[in-house]
Amino acid sequence: EVQLVESGGGLVQAGGSLRLSCAASGFSFDDYAIGWFRQAPGKEREGVSCISTGEGETYYADSVKGRFTISSDNAKTTVYLQMNSLKPEDTAVYYCAADNLASLVQRGVGPLDDDFGSWGQGTQVTVSS
Repeated sequence: EVQLVESGGGLVQAGGSLRLSCAASGFSFDDYAIGWFRQAPGKEREGVSCISTGEGETYYADSVKGRFTISSDNAKTTVYLQMNSLKPEDTAVYYCAADNLASLVQRGVGPLDDDFGSWGQGTQVTVSS
């Protein structure tokens, strides 16, 4: 059973930093893509960043490029999202999601598309102005 557990959210002032963690289990970590998505109140969920854990390829939404960095520790089966220079508009519930990379490619699902198969419970990030 795929399990994804997010942690690291919290309240931070604008310009500050947070690091989110996604601890994964129950699947072959190196064969998967793991993404971070977020949903702000009244808005649709959007893709933030994604990493293919076996190949190390990374993807970012334009809104976070240069501020957020995704990385993976395959030995710990954990993916991190380092968020710097946070803005109030980054306030949202952040979700970790995972899916088999080959399956995503076969289904035509992009790295930031909201169609991953497994999801965590989410962690709240609030950025005050």
